[in-house]
Amino acid sequence: MPRVACAFWLSAPGQGEIRAEPLANPGADEVLVRTVCSAVSRGTETLVFRGGVPESQHTAMRAPFQEGDFPAPVKYGYLNVGVVEEGPPALRGRTVFCLYPHQTHYVVPAGAVTPVPDSVPAARAVLAGTVETAVNALWDAAPLVGDRIAVVGAGMVGCSVAAILARYPAVRVQLVDADPARAETARALGVDFALPENALGDCDLVVHASATEDGLARSLELLAPEGTVIELSWYGDRRVSLPLGEAFHSRRLVVRSSQVGAVSPARRARRTYADRLALALELLADPAFDALITGESAFEDLPQVLPRLASGDLPALCHRIRYAPAAR
Repeated sequence: MPRVACAFWLSAPGQGEIRAEPLANPGADEVLVRTVCSAVSRGTETLVFRGGVPESQHTAMRAPFQEGDFPAPVKYGYLNVGVVEEGPPALRGRTVFCLYPHQTHYVVPAGAVTPVPDSVPAARAVLAGTVETAVNALWDAAPLVGDRIAVVGAGMVGCSVAAILARYPAVRVQLVDADPARAETARALGVDFALPENALGDCDLVVHASATEDGLARSLELLAPEGTVIELSWYGDRRVSLPLGEAFHSRRLVVRSSQVGAVSPARRARRTYADRLALALELLADPAFDALITGESAFEDLPQVLPRLASGDLPALCHRIRYAPAAR
């Protein structure tokens, strides 16, 4: 009898469904993984869900194990933690992270999974892809000891950046967001919090991750002369306006993009994608990251959950998806 898995597909913009998927037998250099939990990357995945990926970015935005094409039907996602049930002896029984969509079981090359350290619970390891984005951004930003830094936008990525910066010596780190409820998250991460109007200025570095025009404009206002904004937001098909008049030129401000699709040029000669992901998993040994997981639903409820996440009816940083335990 052929084996079958269940997967979440975006059948049309704004509409998802659970589909049966044929499950191949793993080859000699492949693994069969049973998913324990996955997570919804609220920014990118809800943008995909509403059909907001620009046609010019259809190729660049493909996830590693995506099936189908934008806008739909498409199977999309990249935060998956599971247990290797079949494969090379060194991996069999190991908890692993993989950039795979929401699916109960899957077969991938053995090199596509990264073992989760024993110090990191599987339920927290779903954040690895987001923390990897934060690592790459900080390689791009290269903060220095004693820097004054603001992180504007307390979503998954912004909070991950702030959590890592909290470990830097002698830096002033402030997490900035329009939602006062994010103050509690900031406290859990060990950083200061401010509403945009109360944020401390004279920053050497601002990491922007709010995906809003107002957030980017405020990021520029917070900079000291010759300071830099690292732009982590991805706006999809939206256009944004930026105040590049006023004192932008006289203060010699810089706006630089950062994107996880390529290893930062600052480390590209010495670090691989695998190195970067392994580092992200090591960082997740810190229980402070648990503050980023703000909700959980069953896999079979995803068709009802994603519309609520996309509309904001279900507020979340990282929304974790749980799967049925292995049959005994």
